[in-house]
Amino acid sequence: MSDFRLPDLGEGLTEATIVAWQVAVGDEVTLNQPLVEVETAKALVELPSPRAGRVSVLHAAEGETLAVGSPLIGFEEVGAVGADPAGESPADAGAADAEAADDSATDTTRRASSTKSAAPQRQQVLVGYGPVLPGTGRPRRRPRSFQTEPYIGRAAQAVSGSAEAAAGETPKALPPVRRRARDLGVDLTAVHGSGPGGRILRTDVEACARSTTSAGTRPGASTRSSTRVPVTGLRRETARAMTDSAFTAPQASVHTTIDVTDTLERLRHPARRGRKTSFLAAVCQAILPAAARTPSANARYDTEAGEIEHFARVALGIAVATERGLVVATVPDAEEADGLTLTERITALVATAREGALTPAELTGSTLTVTNVGVFGVEGGVPILNPGQSTILAIGALRTQPWEHRGEIALRTVVTLTLSFDHRVLDGAEASRFLMDVADVLSDPAILLTR
Repeated sequence: MSDFRLPDLGEGLTEATIVAWQVAVGDEVTLNQPLVEVETAKALVELPSPRAGRVSVLHAAEGETLAVGSPLIGFEEVGAVGADPAGESPADAGAADAEAADDSATDTTRRASSTKSAAPQRQQVLVGYGPVLPGTGRPRRRPRSFQTEPYIGRAAQAVSGSAEAAAGETPKALPPVRRRARDLGVDLTAVHGSGPGGRILRTDVEACARSTTSAGTRPGASTRSSTRVPVTGLRRETARAMTDSAFTAPQASVHTTIDVTDTLERLRHPARRGRKTSFLAAVCQAILPAAARTPSANARYDTEAGEIEHFARVALGIAVATERGLVVATVPDAEEADGLTLTERITALVATAREGALTPAELTGSTLTVTNVGVFGVEGGVPILNPGQSTILAIGALRTQPWEHRGEIALRTVVTLTLSFDHRVLDGAEASRFLMDVADVLSDPAILLTR
């Protein structure tokens, strides 16, 4: 028997919480078959099996947090335990000649030695990858579909969600669904799962809540007391990061409201049909030259060294609200993309983030963040800096209102931009110059050609 330990998930992550086991003791698993879904401070991650074998032990329960390197799951070779296939008893085996016994001992020693030497290599399998392919030196990429459609074990496929509960098994539901159940006061063990393999979906939880209410709850009556939700994974990391940011960096903000009617008309022009740039992508495009003119907007304050580090490139971070909480997805090579390409990349990243399928690498490395609070209908807000950055730009809602235009009052589309900045890195003049650079481009896209 050998153990598979919780691997190093990268990006400085030191622990992970068990969300849902996808195998049970006694299951036979294949190479790269998903074993367990874990939640880190960055993302939900499925860990694939580094080998084929039979599951002999699960070292942690769902909801338990393990440190990197802790035993996660135990395997045994299929057929290595139990009676001999030929039906020999222990006495028959003891009657074998000395040469056969020696050969058997030698084979056993060789297998044990092989297992010991292979264990460190198995522990280094990358998250989302299989073992190294023979002769290539490169790990095999796990199919993307595994990240959005978890494997459900044979036992789970054979029964519904309610039958699982009756058998004492943990109801199968993803973290957002579990959170929704807690919010509605729904016991998951009483919910019938309509998803693949009996998995409980959000609609199942909400239907159960509605049926409970209609079954006799008096309107207006208080049916629940206060609840407590453990702060783990992404929520805990966000809380820590925002607390550190708020109480470490002296933050200030500036804002401006601008007329973006002309820009929107260009973006929505019929000639651009099928090749439209989103307003968010247009803001990102305006940020790039502005950051080149004000390098301190794309920098960080190194407290230990007592230095300001100016980043060589702008790595845009896009804040995305998900059911797990707020994440910042990094847009790769934004400086090299046109408006259409940038729109497509942002759209894909946001969709993947909301599925909970972004990798830790896709959630780190940004140097300047953009948050579009306008999608919630608010005119603006003062965001808190992402740790390790000197600026964050908030985009308010696009709204139509009377506005001065060419000496007259007309109905125009306006937007409020708010820039929060680290006052150790930028002073008010630099922050204002950066913000107005972005605003000028969005007010008149032709300005971009002159800068």
